[in-house]
Amino acid sequence: MSQHARITRYSKFESELDELESSELMQMIQEALLGQGMNDPYDPDPNSRPSMDDLFDAILNALAERNMIPEDMLAEAMQGEGEIQESRLGQQIQRLMDKLQQDGFIRKEFDEEGQGGGAGQSGESKFQLTDKSIDFLGYKSLRDLMGGLGRSSAGAHDTRDYSSGIDMMGELKNYEFGDTLNLDTTATLSNVIAKGLENAEQEDLIVRQSEYNSSAATVVLLDCSHSMILYGEDRFTPAKQVALALAHLIRTQYPGDSLKFVLFHDSAEEVPLAKLAQAQIGPYHTNTAGGLRLAQQLLKRENKDMKQIVMITDGKPSALTLPDGRIYKNAYGLDPYVLGATLREVANCRRSGIQVNTFMLARDPDLVGFVRRVSEMTKGKAYFTTPHNIGQYVLMDYMSNKTKVVN
Repeated sequence: MSQHARITRYSKFESELDELESSELMQMIQEALLGQGMNDPYDPDPNSRPSMDDLFDAILNALAERNMIPEDMLAEAMQGEGEIQESRLGQQIQRLMDKLQQDGFIRKEFDEEGQGGGAGQSGESKFQLTDKSIDFLGYKSLRDLMGGLGRSSAGAHDTRDYSSGIDMMGELKNYEFGDTLNLDTTATLSNVIAKGLENAEQEDLIVRQSEYNSSAATVVLLDCSHSMILYGEDRFTPAKQVALALAHLIRTQYPGDSLKFVLFHDSAEEVPLAKLAQAQIGPYHTNTAGGLRLAQQLLKRENKDMKQIVMITDGKPSALTLPDGRIYKNAYGLDPYVLGATLREVANCRRSGIQVNTFMLARDPDLVGFVRRVSEMTKGKAYFTTPHNIGQYVLMDYMSNKTKVVN
């Protein structure tokens, strides 16, 4: 038995904490793991990375909120003269942190001297989410969001056999010119055999209507400007949860689709899902044009039936990358120069057949007009949502765009 496993049983509560599975703990702290509350809204640091102390606090808060801490252990920790980490409660939480590492959900790291930045000091221990934890959080986020929609499961049943995208469970009908020739062999043969193959006619052909799951290439544009955490509400963490859920949905249910992520702020950059999960807000403006431009570049490489941009934002365009690389900024009102450049990128999306669906987390009159104009130009959709329901809107929109009836 390891040293960490040698503990004294003080109560049934402490015993229950020792028996807490890593997956249960991950569910309890999932929002904290995605960065909620780990960045100062008044002085955000985009390079901050959560420390092991942040993880300790997240577990402590989760246990306290659920009344899972024995009263005597809590009293001892609160009244003790030393650090809470040295108390019985602190040691218990440390064991839970060790279990998360042993089970492969987090990876402990150390910043090298003079590197790493963030909220902590150089050399402070940090942690990274592993691929296992990203997949788990995506699954959990998807289940939570689908549950909110009244769905019994997170999409279709898993299968290792992926079809061409045609669901042949529709109704039968007589073939008409222009129909896809999805022949129902049994019904057609019964008609033909009765009169003989040489006498078969068009009306003897029976086809089955079906739903076609079109292949889609999607770029999710995530606004990480300052306003996403500034006004007393964390809008960025729910946006990241949506990204995780969508990634899990596509990986498990629509493996022929592609999904990429772009953060836009003063400029824009593509980020892998693993890094997106721990991305942070910065003291940034909103370079919507830059995000749209990069998204188009990524989509041009894709050969899919449908190409779309899912833009999640709460602010008006307020920044622009100039031809010489400098960033032009104006946070006051809709700057005509910035707006014009942004709408030109929207027009480029339309010419490339890219639909832009915007999920706006604010309702300022100027924003409403801007979003509706974007939607009209690309025949996309505009949703005015909140952090509480944005995930349900995004998932339902994605899945509704996936199917169409094929006759």
